[in-house]
Amino acid sequence: MPKFARRLVVTLACLSAACLVACSPAKPAFKSFDLTGANYALGFELTDHLGQRRNLNDFKGRVVMLFFGYTQCPDACPTAMFQLAELKRELGAQGDQLQGLFITLDPERDTPEMLKAYLDNFDPSFVALVPTAQELEVVATHYKAYRKKVAGPTPTSYTLDHLAGFYIYDPKGRLRLFSRPNMATADLRTDVQLLLQGI
Repeated sequence: MPKFARRLVVTLACLSAACLVACSPAKPAFKSFDLTGANYALGFELTDHLGQRRNLNDFKGRVVMLFFGYTQCPDACPTAMFQLAELKRELGAQGDQLQGLFITLDPERDTPEMLKAYLDNFDPSFVALVPTAQELEVVATHYKAYRKKVAGPTPTSYTLDHLAGFYIYDPKGRLRLFSRPNMATADLRTDVQLLLQGI
């Protein structure tokens, strides 16, 4: 092959590669950890605080933010639920497209009535999920949700060290993000709005 022809082939190959790179969609600039394509935390089948069996499909069409916690948590849980309620308010008309879910890590003490009263303090649209002890083992393992009981002065005054952050699903029910601890509400709002745009 003549030298000029070889140069032409190389030039065309480089231009084609550059075009492919330029035409590739840019990765979304999420503030949370991007879990798109992860093979865990893909869903659940649990009873809610009203006695109804629920799964992720029940909430399609909305961005779902799921948190593991317990009602007697002294700090991380109420802080997270307050932030979620604040986020929903800040979204304005889009707030109806945000669903908060709370899976209790403490079904021994967290009755459905307690959970309803707890979430009503933040937003009555939030849904609590109440696993049995066996279901909790399964769902916590699938979600890689760390939890450890810390003994208190009495057998029923224990606390739980646990994972603190939201698993975030897009309106199609796909796992997309995990929020960093202590994220700013404005950053969470940006992420939710990107997901609502179909990104």
